[in-house]
Amino acid sequence: MAYNLADLFEHAVDAVPDRTALWCGEDSRTFGELEARANALAHHLQERGIGPGHHVGIYGHNSIPWVEAMLAALKLRAVPVNINYRYVTDELRYLFDNADLRGLVFDRQFAPAVAELHGELPLLEALVAMEDPPDAPTGAATDDEVADAVAVAGAVDLDEVAARCSPERDFAERSGDDVAIIYTGGTTGMPKGVMWRSEDIFFALCGGTDPFTREPVPDELTLAAAGAAAETQLVFCTTPPLMHGAAFCATLMQLFGGNQNVLITKFEPREVWRTISRRRANSILITGDAMARPLIEALEAMEQEGEELDVSCVVSLSSSAAVFSPTVKDRFLERFENLVLTDSIGSTESGFNGILMVGKGATAMRAGGPTVSPGRDAVVLDDHLQPVAPGSGVIGRLGRGGNIPIGYYKDPERTAATFVTAPNGQRYAVPGDFASLEEDGSITLLGRGSTCINSGGEKIYPEEVESALKAHADVFDALVVGIPDERWGQRVVAVVQPRQDAEPTLEALRDHLRPLLAAYKLPKDLHLVEEIRRSPSGKPDYPWAASVAADV
Repeated sequence: MAYNLADLFEHAVDAVPDRTALWCGEDSRTFGELEARANALAHHLQERGIGPGHHVGIYGHNSIPWVEAMLAALKLRAVPVNINYRYVTDELRYLFDNADLRGLVFDRQFAPAVAELHGELPLLEALVAMEDPPDAPTGAATDDEVADAVAVAGAVDLDEVAARCSPERDFAERSGDDVAIIYTGGTTGMPKGVMWRSEDIFFALCGGTDPFTREPVPDELTLAAAGAAAETQLVFCTTPPLMHGAAFCATLMQLFGGNQNVLITKFEPREVWRTISRRRANSILITGDAMARPLIEALEAMEQEGEELDVSCVVSLSSSAAVFSPTVKDRFLERFENLVLTDSIGSTESGFNGILMVGKGATAMRAGGPTVSPGRDAVVLDDHLQPVAPGSGVIGRLGRGGNIPIGYYKDPERTAATFVTAPNGQRYAVPGDFASLEEDGSITLLGRGSTCINSGGEKIYPEEVESALKAHADVFDALVVGIPDERWGQRVVAVVQPRQDAEPTLEALRDHLRPLLAAYKLPKDLHLVEEIRRSPSGKPDYPWAASVAADV
């Protein structure tokens, strides 16, 4: 069996062609319609020389055409490449070059940036412009400037492609060895392209393995067959951007199962709830506090104001890839009495590493991250790449064996550092998260090694301090960093976004933290900012926070 991402989608198309696959704003596609448009785009790309192994960038906000572009590349055995729509020219120049793009599908508003760079990219053979999603933030260029830039880049319009090219499925046989690349967010350095075999990413991140039983599906038709047999179709709301690995993989997983996906183009909390109410979404995907906190506060305000809103359809909330604080979890569980709330850990480099099902009265965390039931092949490794013993108290590095990436694209040095081979011959992905293995076999996530603070010989994980800070009534968001200190090596500094009209002091925050944290973990400095800088997916920008903390 191939366990190929395009094949898995096509199995769902064959099983439920008339079901709704996607909603975005007022636009929708059935599985059959999505298949036809993806096939047409694939045929156009094929005409322009795109084939197996060629890289096709997708540069846009969440939209149905974004998904069509991803599927079109996969159908050709080409490699879809996610592009951060917030990047400026120099960042785009780096990524376009690093990724060796042969094709590029982009929102029209980004045409000026594409036109500026396309002459520097001799490999780029096919450019396709997508209509901007109605809810997307608009760019600075005028309509005429955008039109001129589209022409300069030599791009064709996606709707014209869909009208002209064949909607038929007539592509060559595919393989589980076909590749997808997900570029990391670059929050601690330049983005890196993580190369996944199709079969590996399916079992690691896209629904091939049950997160609770840890059992893999028995065959490639299982998910589509289960979706077709279901009496009601699950409606899944994706709030993070598709250019982020969590949303990319979650959307594929829901498509494989014949479920309906609701895409959020612009994260505006009140509009998210209105969309959930209108589309009757059952399950919501978020990335930690950056989305959870404004969502629950918006819902509380809307209901207090008497807005007519029916969110009784919501039965589950899933968070991954970012800190999800106990106080915020509590507010969701108070509002939704029977909510199934899960907190997952993992990374682009390792895949799914564990999950925690959270209930009322059980939201407290032992450290900066959750204590989870480990995923299949998840381990905690010591400095010698040996699994640590349960309950030993050893702090090791979180790793995962089994279905893991090939490595980083064009970066053998970082590949060797992250994808390691233990003395027993087992290959692991070890991206840098520290963790401990509890007596019962559960894993407690502590934090990323690259952001760990060493103060006076003590290791301090920023996520733990951030989570405690955000429980203070005057704190809306916070990041914690270490800056050089003559006495301690590094000292802990808090960068805080206060709530409106609040102005917390360092002493007030330290008083709040003393019952929660050891004294050496308490911030020694405080910087108040208007807004904490995060990526569109909610990931923290620690280099920015460090510059604020150092008064740069």
